[in-house]
Amino acid sequence: MSRGIGADNEVGCLRVVLTHRPGRELSRITPRSKGLLRLPALPWTARAQREHDILTGVLRAAGVEVVYLTGLLQDVLEYSPAREEAIASVLANAELGRDLALALRRHFEALGPEDLALALTAGITTEELRTGRGLVYDLLDPRDFVVEPLPNLVFVKDSSTWIGDQVVVGALPGPRRRESDLLATVYGHHPRFAGQDKPFKVSGSPLDCGDLVLLGPGVVAVGIGPRSAPASVELLARHLLEAGKASCVLAVPIGERAGDSSLDMVCTVLGPGTVLMTPGLAFTLTAISITARSGNLMISRPRPFLEASARALGIGKLTVVGTGIDSVQWDDGGNALAVGGGLILCDERNSETNARLADAGFEVITVPGGELGGIRGGPRAMCTTFLRDSVRPVREVAGRESIDHVTGGTPSSEHTIPPRSGSELVPLC
Repeated sequence: MSRGIGADNEVGCLRVVLTHRPGRELSRITPRSKGLLRLPALPWTARAQREHDILTGVLRAAGVEVVYLTGLLQDVLEYSPAREEAIASVLANAELGRDLALALRRHFEALGPEDLALALTAGITTEELRTGRGLVYDLLDPRDFVVEPLPNLVFVKDSSTWIGDQVVVGALPGPRRRESDLLATVYGHHPRFAGQDKPFKVSGSPLDCGDLVLLGPGVVAVGIGPRSAPASVELLARHLLEAGKASCVLAVPIGERAGDSSLDMVCTVLGPGTVLMTPGLAFTLTAISITARSGNLMISRPRPFLEASARALGIGKLTVVGTGIDSVQWDDGGNALAVGGGLILCDERNSETNARLADAGFEVITVPGGELGGIRGGPRAMCTTFLRDSVRPVREVAGRESIDHVTGGTPSSEHTIPPRSGSELVPLC
């Protein structure tokens, strides 16, 4: 793995993250266009920005470098190949029609990198595209967007994640496709990623990177459900195994049992061999182990998720810290982000889960998520890990029989990480 980029786990010391501070793409959403949002209601943009600033402030206080997507995008739009790729991804929308697409191309080509980055993320209205022409343009309402904004861009983990030194770019469906396209352009052209393997991206069926969980070095769990299709998971597994980026991929059918949640919302890796999960799912989910042999994929029979995970990691059992079971609470694993050294960032509304994490020996720092957490997409969903320290494989940390199942309380001493002291939450003004 490159010293400057990548992650082979989710619990080592977090060094660099990618985020997107919500901006004009969110403030331009009106009741007329709120269907573009994953959020249940129109957010208060100024408050959402303050919440995001608190999150990034806590990360910086913990020694994490915070990289903003907008800055990377503006950088790559200085280069002609990246500009053409980004523009072409928007013009690929067949609903624009030929005349409007030509007018839109001329508009894009006249913009500088900063203005083009804004247009690609915040969209373009009919008023802003005064050179528009054609039947499609003439039939648009003055309040319509010619290019729709990307209000869900703040959830950057959905669009991309790193498996070792391989970046995986999601294939998000519908209007969110452009989020994936922008990330692919950044990874493919920014000098920061020079020398890295070509971004892996599936096409034809959806893959949400929120469904990817790095259980440990070389062991990747991928959820199959509303956000990620079996065909995409199979393609990803084949690539990771054949390229040597993983030794085992676990396909985890989550179906409708987790609602609209992705796998990383119901399973958070807290430490080597230790996970945070909703008890009802921890002990009912199954997994299919996929390995490679002589160029062929070897697919196991379904096993309980915890058993399959432990086998893949080469240990006896996983430690499970259970979340709260009150469905009214914002209690699922997806709101947690492990920073390293036993420090966990959580949504402040996860009161029951946060208490259980503290009882289990972790230091919990809460951040507000009232405006951005409406779909349970807290700190973890807002951060794509660019770099983490490696950790020893679980089997080197503890013996095969030393790990027990728990649903709250303290994990076995082999997995209790000394808490980090001195961290403070920045007050929300």
